[in-house]
Amino acid sequence: MTKVICEAKVIAQKFLAPDVKLIEVKAPEIASQGQPGQFVNVEVSRQAAPLLRRPLGLAVVNKEAGTCSMIYRIIGEGTHLLADTCVGATLSIIGPLGHGFDLNAKRPLVVGGGLGLAPLLNLVTSLAVPVDILIGGRTKAEVFWTELFREHVRNVYVTTDDGSCGTQGNVNALLPQLLAEGEYDCVYVCGPVPMMKAVAQVVEQAGLPCQVSLEKYMACGLGACLSCTCGGIGKRLKVCTDGPVFWSKEVAEW
Repeated sequence: MTKVICEAKVIAQKFLAPDVKLIEVKAPEIASQGQPGQFVNVEVSRQAAPLLRRPLGLAVVNKEAGTCSMIYRIIGEGTHLLADTCVGATLSIIGPLGHGFDLNAKRPLVVGGGLGLAPLLNLVTSLAVPVDILIGGRTKAEVFWTELFREHVRNVYVTTDDGSCGTQGNVNALLPQLLAEGEYDCVYVCGPVPMMKAVAQVVEQAGLPCQVSLEKYMACGLGACLSCTCGGIGKRLKVCTDGPVFWSKEVAEW
């Protein structure tokens, strides 16, 4: 798979929540190759002081239309600049980067929280079998993702910390029951590190394989700067090039 640097035209920007946006760009070279779990590095501005590119997971890839969509939270200078990018402008994008998900599951369960749900959207639309998803958030407002996933999956399960939507508690309040009843053969997870670690422990105890998509900050995205390394079994892992997707048993240091 060949990485490309392209000038991608912004064709849409829309709010999904007060601080979360989806950006869609025309990038045929990347769309033709992009796989679920991979990411791109986006130059957020050419006018501001030098800023590192921002790694964004591929949330939607339309190979026929040659478009890619990424979902991001507006939290710092870089993402504020990206949010102000107008439709019709161009962005320098490098991708697709990293290794994605294994797609061989026959009865998959997908588990996600926060912005970790963005690459999972690309995953569920790429799996050629019925998919169940478990979405976790602190409040009802944080699980707006259900509307993005509903048309692409068989069942949507929701947990919220405050009980305002779905089952009260974190995703592990419901996960053991789903694993016991669902006859799943693989679990895919992406979200905050404590959530992924807790989910992986439950899944491994149930004797099932689990893939995790790590969310280390990747400054270069090419394996050169070593800012995203973590401990693996017997070796250091570069999240940007060895991952970002790993089998949970490959990861020793979360």
